[in-house]
Amino acid sequence: MEGLMSARIITPIRPHCYTTRRYSPLVPAIPQPLYKSSLRLMGRFKSLTPIGTSGQPLDASALAHFDNTLPSKEVLEIWRNADAVCFDVDSTVCLDEGIDELAEFCGAGKAVAEWTARAMSGSVPFEEALAARLSIFNPSLSQLQDFLEKRPPKISPGIDELIKTLKANNTDVYLISGGFRQMIQPVASHLGIPVENIFANRLLFGSSGEFVGFDKNEPTSRSGGKATAVENIRKAHQYKAMVMIGDGATDLEARRPGGADLFICYGGVQHREAVAAKADWLVFHFRDLIKSLD
Repeated sequence: MEGLMSARIITPIRPHCYTTRRYSPLVPAIPQPLYKSSLRLMGRFKSLTPIGTSGQPLDASALAHFDNTLPSKEVLEIWRNADAVCFDVDSTVCLDEGIDELAEFCGAGKAVAEWTARAMSGSVPFEEALAARLSIFNPSLSQLQDFLEKRPPKISPGIDELIKTLKANNTDVYLISGGFRQMIQPVASHLGIPVENIFANRLLFGSSGEFVGFDKNEPTSRSGGKATAVENIRKAHQYKAMVMIGDGATDLEARRPGGADLFICYGGVQHREAVAAKADWLVFHFRDLIKSLD
């Protein structure tokens, strides 16, 4: 596309199994001072109360009917011996739903959040929900840069320790997200995850910084994309066992033959009952996963 460019912080090293870009790699980077300030200002919360699909905090009685809050012997064995663990980002690694936060910053928070809820429940195709949400507020490059400076991502409590533990056990860690690379790369850098281990979408901007769409070549831009990403990662590295951790229907999809062997539902930020009920293991604190690796 004539004049097309993607605002990005670092040019990712793409695995050979992915499609080569068709637009010019000569694009402006988000300034390093902005990048560093995003890392410096990241917040941490000491405790969280899970939020249900109704938007209200959950109490213990709402969780009593789930029988997967304690892992089976088989689930523990896979978890402890996984070659790679793939994390969703929004409402899992981070406390935020990135696109919702960006939309609110741009003045369209409520309308976009409603579409996000539909997308995460699996009631509409992901690519339809993504296009619809972005079309509501059409974020410009300058708005994105301003947003990253003023509202840096907030890391979920315990995730940094969990990732350190996994890496100490020689387990590879990936971030697989329906969110955007421009917002995820500071998070990955903070957690020590290499940029080539990020699989996410990319906002595209025109020569004047105007929003022109998103990169539809990214697997995560469409329904089933996370599963495709996991399958491609597994094939490229010949992993024997992989785990997917997330909160949404698109994360659950990654558990299938050739993809993730195990799906762990993290309900510490958003608790989606339809997803949690189908998980191999439902957790509300990352410390439970850390302790299980001891």
